[in-house]
Amino acid sequence: MQVRALSVFLFTTGSILLLTRCSEDKSTQQVTTAQLNGGYATQVEWGHHLLETGGCGDCHTPKKMTPAGPVHDSSLLLSGHPSGFPLPDLDRSSLESRGIAATQTLTFWIGPWGVSYAANLTPDSTGLLVWSEEQFITALHEGVSKGIKGNRQLLPPMPVNVTKNYTTDELKAMFAYLKTIKPVKNIVPQPMPPVTPPPPPASGN
Repeated sequence: MQVRALSVFLFTTGSILLLTRCSEDKSTQQVTTAQLNGGYATQVEWGHHLLETGGCGDCHTPKKMTPAGPVHDSSLLLSGHPSGFPLPDLDRSSLESRGIAATQTLTFWIGPWGVSYAANLTPDSTGLLVWSEEQFITALHEGVSKGIKGNRQLLPPMPVNVTKNYTTDELKAMFAYLKTIKPVKNIVPQPMPPVTPPPPPASGN
């Protein structure tokens, strides 16, 4: 009888310890996952947060006019400058010569560098579909077009001085989120050079 009671006690104690260990392991795993994802349950949620707080949609999402003013067009989320949207009739030469930048929708900008357009960040063939994670990281860390070394530099107002400070894990999370949004077919125009070429650098005496 004593042997049986001892066996029951040992089995019960072992079961409790096993359940406690499993519970601790699960809790540790949840904490570790949250730590890896900036405090969020998933990498995608973290990436969404980073894109929202970084204001990426301010330039990369087309706008629609409402009684309260322009708002993001959620049906075109992060799809860049609409291909059929014409530039306003502005004296580009005058703007460039005075160092003034102008925009109408925030998806395009006119300035001393010429005309730049916000890129399509959706997972469409006209956007980031064929981009690798490494390209995305290179583009934002080094400020090069399409994340390909040797390509032209990204143009204003792309805040490369800010994006270069994102950690690699943060950029991976942002890229993971972008892969989950709705693809939008939109061929963004190529940038345009200045109307008046900038003056050559002054030669030294």
